[in-house]
Amino acid sequence: MWRRLFAPRKALPRPAPAPRMAVVADAPAPVDAGPPLVVVQDRFHRFVLGLPDATDDVIGQAEQATLRRLEAIAERFDVSALPRLPSVLPQLLRALKNDNLAGSQLAAMIGRDPVLVGEVMRVAGSAHFRTAQPIHSLQHAVVLLGRDALRQVATLHVMKPILQASAGMRGHMAGPWLWEHAERCAHAAAFLGRHGGCDTFEAFLAGMVCHTGTGAIVRLLDQEAPPSLEPFSSPFLAGCMRIGARLSLRAVRHWDMPANVIEALVERVDAPAPPASALGKALACADPLAMVQLLVERGRLDPDLDYSGTWPTCFPTPVLLRGQQDLRRQFMPAQA
Repeated sequence: MWRRLFAPRKALPRPAPAPRMAVVADAPAPVDAGPPLVVVQDRFHRFVLGLPDATDDVIGQAEQATLRRLEAIAERFDVSALPRLPSVLPQLLRALKNDNLAGSQLAAMIGRDPVLVGEVMRVAGSAHFRTAQPIHSLQHAVVLLGRDALRQVATLHVMKPILQASAGMRGHMAGPWLWEHAERCAHAAAFLGRHGGCDTFEAFLAGMVCHTGTGAIVRLLDQEAPPSLEPFSSPFLAGCMRIGARLSLRAVRHWDMPANVIEALVERVDAPAPPASALGKALACADPLAMVQLLVERGRLDPDLDYSGTWPTCFPTPVLLRGQQDLRRQFMPAQA
């Protein structure tokens, strides 16, 4: 009995631990990819022209003949028929590179163009620049805006009527859309230019003028394309826009734009070869960024798609995504 009471007790076997259930966090739902670049470009050009979505990917004989006729007309196009930039713009842009020029001298130069005066005063009085004291003079507005903003305001003022100039049914519809794209493309190019190491204003300027020739092509289509050709095949429309890119290049040469801007548009004409210059890379990405932004605003593209595979790979994806977000903040403030 004593042995039983005081003998060491055998350790009871411990029950095996219950297997732990792995806790898996809910994975984010996959985001559908946006359409490829060629589809975005086709959809944008159809939106500008007021055409339905593509139904044919094969160019017909009548379209081929029309495209040859458009190419011949474009080759003979007299660039002197293009609107000339008002003399105040080149003078002002050169003056803004001179750090020693006083605000009173800039104000005197701007004062030669009454419409530009009104635009400078309007922007200086906007919420973005609003100060405790009211703007009491043009010189005050010039100092408040600063050189970079002045260059952008002057360029927008000069280019808007040129890009919106239109003739015929298609041109009447296309002008406002081309202008809205130009605003977004210039903004995106300036954003990417800051990350790509090129002059921000030259990037802004390249984005503003890159579709100048598209308006000319729209007017030629009104004159040369019979109604039976509509709604146009995708290859025909792409061929028209290549002609438009060449006309844009001739326009910026006619306007004596900065050499870097001309080089960027040369590389755009040479597409699909990848651009080599910093400004060419910024423009190659800014153009489709602006297209996507405008189509999203107008309900032609889904804002929730992942467009990282749509844009050219000239910049890291995070930079392009920030550029997309920057455009949305600027042009879709309510949604942002």
